[in-house]
Amino acid sequence: MLQLKNISKRYKTANFCQNALKNFSVSFKTNEFVAVLGPSGSGKSTLLNILGGLDRYDSGDLIINGKSTKKFNDTNWDAYRNNCIGFVFQNYNLISHISILNNVEMGMTLSGISAKKRRQRALKVLKQVRLEEHAHKKPNQLSGGQMQRVAIARALVNNPSIILADEPTGALDSNTSIQIMELIKEIANEKLVIMVTHNSKLAYTYATRIIELEDGELRSDSNPVDEIDKGDSFNIKKTSMSFLTALKLSLNNLRTKIGRTLLTSFASSIGIIGIALILSLSNGFDKQIDEFEANTLRNFPISISYSTNKVDKEQMANIRNEMKGEISEDDYKNVDVIYPYDSEVAITEHVNKLSSDYVEYIKKMDNSLISAIGYYRLTGINLLNKKDNEISSINSTSINLTSLPEEFGTQDAYLKENYDLLYGKYPNAKTDVVLMVDSKNRVDYPLLEVLGFNTSNKEIKMEQFIGKEFKLILNDNCYKKITDNMFVKNEDLNNMYENSETTIKIVGVMRPKQENSMETMKSAFTKMTGMTSTASISYRNELIEYIIDKNSQSEIVKAQEKSDGVVFMGGISFDTLGYTKEQVMSILGAYDQPLMINLFPYDFNNKDKVVEYLDKYNVGKKLEDQIIYTDYADSFSELSGNIMNAVTYVLLAFSGISLIVSSIMIGIITYISVLERTKEIGILRALGARKKDITRVFNAETFIIGLISGALGILITLILLIPTNIILESLTDLSNIAILNPIHAIILIVVSLSLTLLGGFIPAKLASKKDPVIALRTE
Repeated sequence: MLQLKNISKRYKTANFCQNALKNFSVSFKTNEFVAVLGPSGSGKSTLLNILGGLDRYDSGDLIINGKSTKKFNDTNWDAYRNNCIGFVFQNYNLISHISILNNVEMGMTLSGISAKKRRQRALKVLKQVRLEEHAHKKPNQLSGGQMQRVAIARALVNNPSIILADEPTGALDSNTSIQIMELIKEIANEKLVIMVTHNSKLAYTYATRIIELEDGELRSDSNPVDEIDKGDSFNIKKTSMSFLTALKLSLNNLRTKIGRTLLTSFASSIGIIGIALILSLSNGFDKQIDEFEANTLRNFPISISYSTNKVDKEQMANIRNEMKGEISEDDYKNVDVIYPYDSEVAITEHVNKLSSDYVEYIKKMDNSLISAIGYYRLTGINLLNKKDNEISSINSTSINLTSLPEEFGTQDAYLKENYDLLYGKYPNAKTDVVLMVDSKNRVDYPLLEVLGFNTSNKEIKMEQFIGKEFKLILNDNCYKKITDNMFVKNEDLNNMYENSETTIKIVGVMRPKQENSMETMKSAFTKMTGMTSTASISYRNELIEYIIDKNSQSEIVKAQEKSDGVVFMGGISFDTLGYTKEQVMSILGAYDQPLMINLFPYDFNNKDKVVEYLDKYNVGKKLEDQIIYTDYADSFSELSGNIMNAVTYVLLAFSGISLIVSSIMIGIITYISVLERTKEIGILRALGARKKDITRVFNAETFIIGLISGALGILITLILLIPTNIILESLTDLSNIAILNPIHAIILIVVSLSLTLLGGFIPAKLASKKDPVIALRTE
């Protein structure tokens, strides 16, 4: 079954060349006990290594079951060792960090045998060598003879056809040697056993055939084989080690040096800890910035007013660049000339035509982008107040009558988020209004007097405002028709009060929340309209829509539509007061044309989408028909976002350096592990492990270290976040700033795994290229 034809093997060292085998030819039967004798350096071990596929011959041919091995590649040799060869070594060559049972099973794991079958077969062979009771011990817990029996069990477990024994009794005493030889002789009844030994006495006692070598040549053969099977029946299964097996091997190895493993993992995790802390802080500050931005957007919405200053693109770009600290080379000219410049050309007044069509366009906006929308109209609201049975007319300006911003589809959510309800309830019906006080719960005297309160009192209970009622007077009840072109105010207040169908009632007292400071925007608007008070009576948008709907059908509005300048109220023409026809129609409630629209995006990302939507309206339109908006928060958004990103990137770059150092360290540790496990590499190769299997073993080791490193880094980060948040809260009054995003944690663990695998890749490749013969000789 096994034949060597003219095998030659030379070893070169510098200029010295030694012939280990010279044209060596020999054949072996299917089952016999062959002892190979000879002095040191005669080529015995080289012969055994070539027969076992651990070493390659230079010339000649090794024939297995009639098949030449000249064209064998590494995969064929690995499969041959795993399926056909069982090695028994002088120094046992057991893997010290796994159990006896696992040592015996190792060869079968490369053959793809199931775990259950491996366990059954390994226990059966251990029983055969009388070691079943020691199955779960480690090799260092056994005697020399017991370890050699384990090595024999490992050689037999895969049922190979050839057993190669290299000085199997060389490290044993005489009594134990006899026991081992008896066991090998028993095995030779069914298999081909080739044993290399210096002990001629044992060889002649137990072997059925003696081969003697000298200087790499065959000197004698006690029972030469005349004929050999010429058939080509060599067909063996390729070997493969699963990643799970590699993980198990590496895990058991790391457990034997748990201290070093944890220290290595901790050192490697420092970079992960640094990045995780930075990302946690960045995540927390981003949330704070998002919240701050959301509040900023409440103070500085996208505002669309009746008239606005139009700034040319060049000037707007310069303003933004200055805010960001970016100066163009063209901004400063080093010449001794002055350039005349008309700033009025760059900034001109633009009139926005806020038509009903544009209002409908705004209402069709995606409601997921806008938290609220505020309309400010010129529509006149006529109110009557009854106090002590006396009815008086109320000037809506005197009570600072304003509209509440509303959320798309509903209003309560926005109100609850942005206003504190101090007393009563939120407005639900269109006729519900609220008293809006300033940050100090103050209300100006004129408003209190209109509401019928004594301003000499230092304090007024809020409950006294709840339920206060006003009558809404519509156009047909407010104005009397004299002629088709003349209307006068109805002076019969009692009649108007009794005929009014709409009662407006104060249902609550509210105040803008401190963090959103809506008063800033309200204050700006009151100044623009000439008002002085930030306190007001605020109504829902449905009320003004109801008034416009009713008043647009009134006689005075219809008359105004037909005329260029309706004259009413004792013959006074509104155009003499500077009012345009459109303004008069708005005051009378004929047009749903707001004076200003304020859009409140949820955040800055949505703000950009809102701006994009507004810009689409202007596409293809003439300049006079375009709607120019004012985006107060645009420059702030870009500036704050860039600063935060820049700080984060710089800190991540510094922490990234530690990750690179960690990768280098992992490479060094893996290389040390390769040196420490060199013999294990030789054992695995002797059992049939491929080069890629050896690479997989060390990749599995770096995988485990990387996983432990990443998990340890995240765990330490979570612990460090506790004092970090305490310190930050004491310094900034912001609680729970540092928050680790779970997605970031997973990504960092993956990064840790990737970097450790990368760091250990080269040492793992070096391990796979080790010569198995040299590796087996390593102590």
